[in-house]
Amino acid sequence: MRSLFFTYLVPALFVWLWSTGFIGAKYGLPYAEPFTLLLIRMLLTLALLAGLAWVMKTRWPGWRSAGHLAVTGLLVHGCYLGGVYYAIQGGMPSGIVSLIVGLQPLVTAAAAVVILKEGVSGRQWLGLGLIGVTLVLLEKFAGDQVDSAGFPLWTLVWAGFSLTGISLGTVYQKRHGTQADLVAGTLIQYSAAAAFFALGAFTLETREVTWSLQLQLSMAWLILGVSIGAILLLMWLIRQGAASQVASLFYLVPPVTALEAFWLFDERLGVLAMTGGAISIAGVALVVTRKATTRT
Repeated sequence: MRSLFFTYLVPALFVWLWSTGFIGAKYGLPYAEPFTLLLIRMLLTLALLAGLAWVMKTRWPGWRSAGHLAVTGLLVHGCYLGGVYYAIQGGMPSGIVSLIVGLQPLVTAAAAVVILKEGVSGRQWLGLGLIGVTLVLLEKFAGDQVDSAGFPLWTLVWAGFSLTGISLGTVYQKRHGTQADLVAGTLIQYSAAAAFFALGAFTLETREVTWSLQLQLSMAWLILGVSIGAILLLMWLIRQGAASQVASLFYLVPPVTALEAFWLFDERLGVLAMTGGAISIAGVALVVTRKATTRT
């Protein structure tokens, strides 16, 4: 039972929590600029994590390990979130942003082979394939978003910035951040990301915020559900398995997000999208079951 929980239920919980980050961002971005929104989110999260670290009497890493954690924070949180938020704010349709960032598992797997010398079998590459995610988003492009696909080309830079950051950050975390306490490590990572967001907010934005109820509710969930819940699970999962296997979980995020959008925003979910979601789930299952078989 314990093996079943850690093999399937924890990854499923992570995927769901991570997918809600896109929903929360959609609710919050109309009321604050990207870096300003992210800076507020990080500062509030840091306050909660600091209290948690004090209660748990967290053991802090040395300066060298803290430096590695800071680099991971800049990549996984700063570059990834900043790039996604700015691409959406700049006019790129969310489906296209998801497609570009959805390449992350493939980029991470390639980087893991080169940097970490991890072996990636043919079945793992199948799990990291693009078929499922492409089908999920193809229906979106063929529908009502085609007319709005004319976005500024500079938003591609932000999307690529996001993809590069989280891909390299996942591999970097696997190589340098596995020994740190989860709470302490996450707090250091968020501190580095907060500094990055502060720099962006004070150099690129007006920092004006409309504190609507919608923004407050979305901020609460982004902090508790995503910044704390999902990220702690992500760091734990990276410590438990190969970086390419953990990255394959991100292929489940687009179909799960599509289901949430269908329920919350009444977005159509047709046969093509459901087929793509099933293929993505099957591909990830191949990776997960191979990992479980290898351990037994």
